[in-house]
Amino acid sequence: MTTTKKILAFDLGAESGRGLIGKFDGSRLTLDVVHRFPNGGVPTLDSLHWDVLRLYQEILNGLRKAAAEHGELACVGIDTWGVDFGLLGRGGALMGNPRHHRDPHTEGILDVAFGIVPKATIYAKTGIQFMRFNSLFQLLAMKRAKSPLLDGAETLLLIPDLLHYWLTGMKVVEYTNASTTQMIDPVTRTWATDLVAAFGLPDKILGTIVQPGTVLGPLRNQIAGQTGLSSIPVIAPATHDTGCAVAAAPAKGDSWAYISSGTWSLMGAEIRQPITHAKALEYNFTNEGGVDGTIRLLKNIMGLWIIQECRRTWENEGASYTYEALMRMADEAPAFGPIVNPDDDSFLLPQHMPRAIADYCRKTKQPAPATPGGIVRCALESLALRYRWTLEKLEELTGRRLDVIHIVGGGSQNTLLCQLTADACNRTVVAGPVEATAIGNVLVQAIGLRLIANLAQARDIVRDSFEVREFTPGDSGRWTEAHQRFQSMIAS
Repeated sequence: MTTTKKILAFDLGAESGRGLIGKFDGSRLTLDVVHRFPNGGVPTLDSLHWDVLRLYQEILNGLRKAAAEHGELACVGIDTWGVDFGLLGRGGALMGNPRHHRDPHTEGILDVAFGIVPKATIYAKTGIQFMRFNSLFQLLAMKRAKSPLLDGAETLLLIPDLLHYWLTGMKVVEYTNASTTQMIDPVTRTWATDLVAAFGLPDKILGTIVQPGTVLGPLRNQIAGQTGLSSIPVIAPATHDTGCAVAAAPAKGDSWAYISSGTWSLMGAEIRQPITHAKALEYNFTNEGGVDGTIRLLKNIMGLWIIQECRRTWENEGASYTYEALMRMADEAPAFGPIVNPDDDSFLLPQHMPRAIADYCRKTKQPAPATPGGIVRCALESLALRYRWTLEKLEELTGRRLDVIHIVGGGSQNTLLCQLTADACNRTVVAGPVEATAIGNVLVQAIGLRLIANLAQARDIVRDSFEVREFTPGDSGRWTEAHQRFQSMIAS
């Protein structure tokens, strides 16, 4: 390849979205941000939805900016979070606003589900971690509420599939994101229609599954004309953002774990065949689809959401802190104070996150942290301990030692969290690249264009193109005692 290819990647997260141009010369990759926009749930009465039409408008805005600033592009693709979806009715019209996964309509739905199909049976058929907002349970909650949308729905599209549909007219579901629904058989990698039918849900709405790197079709002529582009290919990357992020981990061999760190922390290992036995169920691990035939055996962990919500709450109360200031205060706060289980349900959507932390500490007979620095220190140390617990379980399930932890994504910039993770886990941490999700998106599109051959070559390009930082573990003695406290807490 003699000319630089310009590949547009849209990466949509729970708080914001971006369009980035990846410039690939055949051996090295650089990124330029062309468009940024906010995102977040929209509360209406007692519900929480995504404003998906505004997100689509931002995609169009990003296409226009990319064309104006960079000229002709090679292709474009979109990744987002998992599980959430839109339903299309007759003529392909969107039926209602997609629910946000933190919407309370799924409260209590797991008990309902296990009363219909046993928990062990669901796990054996899907290999997915049980979280009440998985797509399967969102659909079951709609059925419980007698939602008329289920009766009229003809097609289910996950959020990136919906956006791709509006760009191309193609109604397909990309595999890595489909695997988050708890409706995919991880062995056959097809819809588990027998499970869906057992819940009395309409399996007719489950469409064609495509693999990451699939060329979906050209950009519709109308959109090309509106944005100043030609009918460039629209390519499905790994449309699940974690699938992209893991694809961009600058790793070699198989003795490594990853943490895709952001609002959520997704910690896991890359394997070739799903692990769905009783221990995996007991530890509630998930088997999600990856790039190049891989499986992402991982644990969804609450992540930096707790700190983000604390910051938002303090700002609403008139105390505005930058993340840098909060990390400085946390670094200065006393170590090994109170700890919490980041994945406790009380932290999923609290009205007041600092108060939720204090309530949890009182409930577990610990002194509540009294300052913003103490609260953030508590959250970070608790995350690091959750990572240690997860690492131990990963090594047990895979039967191999994981010597290095690759932290990718926005959380890799958090120096304090990276060092605490190295210390708590007693492992070397390699932090970066920060833009792993966008990098993985671009490189999977490049695979789809046959500019590069496979995932191994993509990771070579990441190592050659982006800087990383290394953190070595310090004294692990006090972490062992804290880990014992943490284990007894989550076992109770």
